[in-house]
Amino acid sequence: MISTLTNTQLTRVETGSSALSMAGFVGLYFGVRACLVFLFFQSEPQNGAILSILLNLGLLVVVAFYAAGPGKMNWGAAMRVWPFRFVLLYLGLSLASLAWTEAQSAAVAGGYWLALAADVALVLLVLKADPTAASSDSLLKGFVYGVGLLAVVAWLSPAQADLRIGDDDFLSPNVIGFECAMGTLLCQYLAPQGARWKWLGVALAVTLMRSLSKTSIIAFLVAESFYLLRTNALSRANKIAIVSGALFTAIVFSGFFMAYYTVYTNAGTQAETLTGRTSIWLVAGGLALEEPWLGHGFHSFHSVVPIFGTFQAWHAHNEWLQQFFSYGIAGVALVAALYISLFRQLRRHALDPLGGVFRALLLLVFVRSFVDTERFDISLPLWMITLVSLTLAQTQEAAI
Repeated sequence: MISTLTNTQLTRVETGSSALSMAGFVGLYFGVRACLVFLFFQSEPQNGAILSILLNLGLLVVVAFYAAGPGKMNWGAAMRVWPFRFVLLYLGLSLASLAWTEAQSAAVAGGYWLALAADVALVLLVLKADPTAASSDSLLKGFVYGVGLLAVVAWLSPAQADLRIGDDDFLSPNVIGFECAMGTLLCQYLAPQGARWKWLGVALAVTLMRSLSKTSIIAFLVAESFYLLRTNALSRANKIAIVSGALFTAIVFSGFFMAYYTVYTNAGTQAETLTGRTSIWLVAGGLALEEPWLGHGFHSFHSVVPIFGTFQAWHAHNEWLQQFFSYGIAGVALVAALYISLFRQLRRHALDPLGGVFRALLLLVFVRSFVDTERFDISLPLWMITLVSLTLAQTQEAAI
């Protein structure tokens, strides 16, 4: 029998967890940070990037003090959780790639890597202090609240020329849409804990539609359909209400969709459109084949791939091509192994509400991965994989 993750066996807590905790504050930061540069550093984005890194590291120091002292986490058992192992291996590969990265500044790339690693460390420290499901729920609640604040900022921002909310340079509509898609799914997991989560989920779903992010909307519809068909956490009446609400929202926003479609089709083959992304894929794929085994290194895409007219691509707009470009075949194999190991763990916990919603989240990022991705992280954030994999492992051991 595998040793337990905690010193005492604790049952899963369905209610009573709070976002007003250190775990909740960490989640709040994860959810809202995407809009910080847009709010305060549009004229000095480099300073905003530096501040973002410092905030990650500063929060890490604060949480380290909070979690100081004997912890409840059994680290030996945690290291036997395969998704978490692959998270650490991915961080190790990206760190090693700083030795050969073609980024303009290895120091800047190192700073971004520290911020990425700090995300995972923050979750580990929160779980060290309290590795129960209540702590995990608090962090997820904080994240949803943070996404809610992000949505408020997006609604208050001026609409762009193509009718989307946000800002292409500092708060991409695609980022808004993806964050709201994740938040909406998590709200359905949290809905049994209070009506506020249902209403917040509605608000985030409406914001997702208003973002006019095609990739996020399509990926969400696929993931939501899967979730509604497979989950037992929602009653039939709730499922009917969700579907009816979705149809009503689509009708309300149909005018926006038609107007945006006209603008979008007139954009031709611009690099930022779906059609124009084929140019990014072709160029990035050709450059990636120059370093097929270990790639060009962490944070190298922006430095190696040329500008497409007036559009500067920060990533490959495809998860697998991005990993191949950055870390070669080694990176693609590692990320595939990470997702497969997480899928297998989630399948074993399909009846657990947390496992069920994260199966839908995994499907969401899988669909999205073909046309969009992240600059440094993978599509399903490393911190989120760490949180859910260790929480589900603890839940399983507590039931033995």
